[in-house]
Amino acid sequence: MSIDRVFEALASTPRRKILAYLNEGEMTAGEIGERFDFSKPALSGHLRVLEEAGLIVRERRGQFVYFRQQPDRLANTLFAWASEVCPVAGPLKRESQGRARSLRASAAEAGARDDD
Repeated sequence: MSIDRVFEALASTPRRKILAYLNEGEMTAGEIGERFDFSKPALSGHLRVLEEAGLIVRERRGQFVYFRQQPDRLANTLFAWASEVCPVAGPLKRESQGRARSLRASAAEAGARDDD
C-alpha cells in the first residue's frame, strides 16, 4: 500500500465523509449507503478505493458486510508524508538512524563481554 493510494483515496469528498462516519464506529455498507445519494456500484467503488488504500477493513458477518476505519494507517501515512516534506526531516532521520546503530553496536559489545 503506497502513500499515493492513501492520498488518492483522500482526494474524494465522499470518501472523506465515509471515513468520518466510520470514525464513529463500524457500519454496514447499507448504513453507509443511506447517507449518500449515489448508486450501490458507486458506493462499492468508493469503499474499494478506501480498502485498497488500507484506510478501512471489511468483515463479513452472516449476510452483512461491516466496515471499520483503520485509524493508525491514516495517522502513520500522514506522519510519514509530513516527515518527508519537513525541511528538518532528513537530518533528524539520519540522527535517529545513527543513534539506533550506536545502540545496537553497544548492545552487541555488551553481549560479547557477557559471553567471555
